[in-house]
Amino acid sequence: MTTAPNTPERTARPALRQAVLTVLETTEISPDLVRIRLGGDDSFDNINSNDATDKYVKLLFADPAHELVPPYDLTELREQSPEKLPSRRTYTVREIDLEEKWLTIDFVIHGADGIAGPWAKNAKPGDTLVLSGAGGKYAPAAESDWHLLIADLSAIPAVSSALEAMPEGARGVVLANVDTADRVLPEVPAGIEMKWVDSDDELIAAVRDLNWLEGTPQVFAHGERETIKAVRKILKDREVPRESLSISAYWARGRAEDQFQAEKREPIGQID
Repeated sequence: MTTAPNTPERTARPALRQAVLTVLETTEISPDLVRIRLGGDDSFDNINSNDATDKYVKLLFADPAHELVPPYDLTELREQSPEKLPSRRTYTVREIDLEEKWLTIDFVIHGADGIAGPWAKNAKPGDTLVLSGAGGKYAPAAESDWHLLIADLSAIPAVSSALEAMPEGARGVVLANVDTADRVLPEVPAGIEMKWVDSDDELIAAVRDLNWLEGTPQVFAHGERETIKAVRKILKDREVPRESLSISAYWARGRAEDQFQAEKREPIGQID
């Protein structure tokens, strides 16, 4: 038997470094949003930050019954005890201070449902949270003719960061499906129009009926999967160039994130 010459050997992808952080402070931003500030001198530098305003991290939630000690050896767990693997959840970083070594994350609370929300609702100073990252690619570009941000509550932290980073003189529109009590944003720049709606259907209609400004927008569109699919079709009809789009689903109705992330790799979960 012969082997092909110069066949490169497969190498394992390096494991993402984990930051083991401590809850420093919790703040109720709105009835459905809790902001948690986390820090940790020992491993904070394991966070690979970036300049994106939609930067996100992967949170690792281990079942306390398994008595795992962070940082977790995910490779060993995957091979030896897959039933003990921590659950992963993806969250936007609202703020980060690399010098003082802290960051904040806003958690959407849906009662007792889910993993991350209940953890955040009950979190107190001194609790531990393990995370890795950060990812993210979008930030408002100064050269854009105007900006269009489309979101539901899950994307409001990223929208808030984008508004704070808008270039001087920026023009644009924010369309957001958020319940009245949760309509909390930082100061909106003078050239940005804010439009709130009350449902996914109203959000889709607002995108479809929007009075288009002159030029090509830079678009940030994130939220529930089926809603974002409908928004994507409208943007295609408007002939917005793909390079001007940051668009994807942050979640899918009726799906936990593990199932949602798996489906994103299949046709059912793809936006395009």
